[in-house]
Amino acid sequence: MPLTSSAVSSNSYRAHRERQRRRIIAAAQELFDAQGIDRVTVSEIVAAAGIRASTLYEYFSSKDEIVWTLVEEFMVQSSESIKKSLGGVDGSALAKITVLFRAFEDELTFNLARVRFMAQFDAMYSRDWSVERLLALEDKVMPEGFGVLAALISEGEADGSLRSDLDPDLTMHSVLNAVIGTQRRLASLGNRVEKEYGQPIGLLFRESVRIILLGLRPS
Repeated sequence: MPLTSSAVSSNSYRAHRERQRRRIIAAAQELFDAQGIDRVTVSEIVAAAGIRASTLYEYFSSKDEIVWTLVEEFMVQSSESIKKSLGGVDGSALAKITVLFRAFEDELTFNLARVRFMAQFDAMYSRDWSVERLLALEDKVMPEGFGVLAALISEGEADGSLRSDLDPDLTMHSVLNAVIGTQRRLASLGNRVEKEYGQPIGLLFRESVRIILLGLRPS
């Protein structure tokens, strides 16, 4: 059944609004990466997007809302990448965890700006926003929670690929914080780290992961 003229007009309007919204998000993301989230003003986002201030406020109530929109998008992308990586892995829990960490390495290699943004967000979150707000977003993006990842620790203890004295929840949270913290610090400092240590950030990240994995293995 062909669409009526009113339906076509409605679809066209929704597509236009989505393009406008994406233009604002893209402009903000580029500015955040170049200048730092704290230093970017709404006026600069408006100018970079080529719109009026009133247009921006049709879509976002504040710069904070744009930041949280990007956080949600990036969390979804990371979650999907991790699920895809783990989906095709057969073998021990250690092999699956190794693949999981490789997904963070790929993100550092191919999505450096995204990792840099999340590092900036971490600093602002610790200062400006509530734990409840982030937990609500995590529940939305990952309704299964971190239980799936903690289950890998239990699986590894059962199949013998991980040491037997690990607490599944504590270990997975600790290990993820170590890996993600390393990833975001390296992304934030970039070539400064390379100049300081004389090693590329990818190699430094892989070595950090190797050491963490050694700590999970049975003695």
